[in-house]
Amino acid sequence: MLFQNKTVFITGASRGIGKAIGLRLAKEGANIVVAAKSVEENPKLGGTIFSAAKEIEEAGGKALAVQCDIRFEEQVQAAIDQAVSTFGGIDILINNASAISLTNVEQTNPKQFDLMHDINVRGTFFVSKACIPYLKKGNNPHILTLSPPVNLAPKWLSMHVAYTISKYNMTMIANGLAGELKNYGIASNTLWPRTTIATAAVKNLLGGETLINMSRHPEIMGDAAFYILSKPSSECTGNNFIDDEVLAMGGITDLSAYSVVPGGKLYNDLFL
Repeated sequence: MLFQNKTVFITGASRGIGKAIGLRLAKEGANIVVAAKSVEENPKLGGTIFSAAKEIEEAGGKALAVQCDIRFEEQVQAAIDQAVSTFGGIDILINNASAISLTNVEQTNPKQFDLMHDINVRGTFFVSKACIPYLKKGNNPHILTLSPPVNLAPKWLSMHVAYTISKYNMTMIANGLAGELKNYGIASNTLWPRTTIATAAVKNLLGGETLINMSRHPEIMGDAAFYILSKPSSECTGNNFIDDEVLAMGGITDLSAYSVVPGGKLYNDLFL
């Protein structure tokens, strides 16, 4: 079990891709810190830190459910302190928590803009900062950030500027950390899906059941993350990975099992 006794701190892990990564690593014996806001289930979103922790333990890992809003440094530090107190350290950080509003400039209000930048950019930055002292002591330490490759062509920027620049900022933070932390043997990479992923955000904000049926299950991201995090941290850093390319490097080219509708048409992600 490659991740036996390793501790993985995952933001936004109560559902979706964050939970899928937690479940995949739990199968390898990892300790998973479920750091997210949800303590009461929202019918439109599903899942809480407690339900996710239960699934993770059933999958074979150990779990710590911690309510944490990454916009607030004191909550971030308290969650990290609990993780270290419970498991002895942090070996891997998954920057997954993110806010989304697919509005153009004219339709984006300050509250939407600030929320995306407070969570996606500021949150990613300061969670990473708070984890670095523990990652320096970690076993094959990795930071993996869920954000897309940066492409400054107007095509990618013009549809939803506020959201796009917040996600690109996450990637720039990850790429900057790769250089800053290289001498410490801490890897920093990003991961993004080729297609839309069947999550609550896709269903509620993008295209309902129609788009869900053209998506892949979150497990593809869990498997891709597993492959990246298995690599030596001193050798695998500074990359902006796409899920299907990662799996192809691992010899997995038949991805049909990940499709919500086997053999159905897939919808390319917004950034690819």
